[in-house]
Amino acid sequence: MFNKLVFKNLKLKKLSTSLVVVASLLVAQAPFANYAEAAGAEKVEKKKKRPTQLVGPRVGKKVQKAFEAYSADDIKGALVILLDIEASKPYDKAYVSRMVAVMYATLGDNDQKTIEYLKKALEPDILNEVDQSESLKLLGDMQMQTKDYKGALKSFYAWMDFSGKDDGPTYVKIANAYYSLKQLDKVIEPADKAIAAFGDKPNQNPYILKITSYYERKMYKEAVKVLETVIQVFPENKQWWTQLPMFYLLIEDYDKAVQTLDLAYKLGHLDKESQIKTLASLYSQTEAPYKAAQLLEKYIASGLVKRDDKNISTLANAWHSAQHIDKAASYYGELAKMTSDAKHYRKQGMLLKQDEQFSKAIVALNKAIELGVSNQGRIHMSIAESYFYLEKYKKAYAAIQKAMKDPSARKSAKGWKSFIVDTARRKNVTI
Repeated sequence: MFNKLVFKNLKLKKLSTSLVVVASLLVAQAPFANYAEAAGAEKVEKKKKRPTQLVGPRVGKKVQKAFEAYSADDIKGALVILLDIEASKPYDKAYVSRMVAVMYATLGDNDQKTIEYLKKALEPDILNEVDQSESLKLLGDMQMQTKDYKGALKSFYAWMDFSGKDDGPTYVKIANAYYSLKQLDKVIEPADKAIAAFGDKPNQNPYILKITSYYERKMYKEAVKVLETVIQVFPENKQWWTQLPMFYLLIEDYDKAVQTLDLAYKLGHLDKESQIKTLASLYSQTEAPYKAAQLLEKYIASGLVKRDDKNISTLANAWHSAQHIDKAASYYGELAKMTSDAKHYRKQGMLLKQDEQFSKAIVALNKAIELGVSNQGRIHMSIAESYFYLEKYKKAYAAIQKAMKDPSARKSAKGWKSFIVDTARRKNVTI
């Protein structure tokens, strides 16, 4: 239910690597920025002390040529230039490796090479602050993309430790990595941290991950609590209004399920056949068949709910439960014509008789017999009753005689036979 109706495993979108590359190139020689979000002034101060380094002149010229090729959209040409560089200094090697990595990432056809060169760039831990930080983050993204979730976790935690940032999107990636590793209990903490980090600009993804974690561990009450929060944080998103009632059903809180889905309906959030049918079903289960019948009738008429035998049967039953016999009989008649099923003609006939529409009842009941309905003795007896109340005693007598041929109806039919005969005699009618 959950996976089908709403929530799916979050998947890392293909990296917008061109933006990553441009950002990396533009900040290649930039000093470390002052991160306001850093976890503690001492930690940030320590980061500032990392010296800003520049590549040597020889390597710098070749890097400039690579940048020119990149600017002309010749990514492969830029990559060839970079791969041809034979750097000797540790910083130059690390810097060029990072540039090679972002070029591979831009091409997007060799993730393993991207990861290989990112690791080479990061290993000496001598890149400038921004370069080191962005490379760690890119490595984590690439590892997620290649399903190396354990590696991604290591990289993301290393990035946050290095940068001093509490970053909402990164916490979401960490939670998603734990989910992908099926370590469902470990999803909650980073998801909560993501929610806190997003602050007054909430994001739905950490909530989705929390709900998924609880749902897959069958911790439905905990999932409900998250959904109750979500519906307050994102009231404009109609999917939550339809999901929360489903979770109430999982914990068998039918009153809250119908109340929430009813409110969703009034807010205009229900626009699918399945949603209308679910609400109608909940109305019926909570002893509101009239509302169920009205709802189904409206949306069958509009075409949102298909006018098929199953839905017409549900509608007929709802009107019957609501004691609107005439409407119920009408829909059973429609159902009978749809299906040519004797039992539906019998139901229609019995309801018409109950509603004292005796002539119509006789037609429907005879059709049921014609189609081979079971318990024909009782059907003949109902036909006899209908004729009797129409004061057609001769036909009533003929029908009751047929009823007496059925052993299961014979005892009751005998009583009716005597009653028909006596009444006809009193009214001077020959039978």
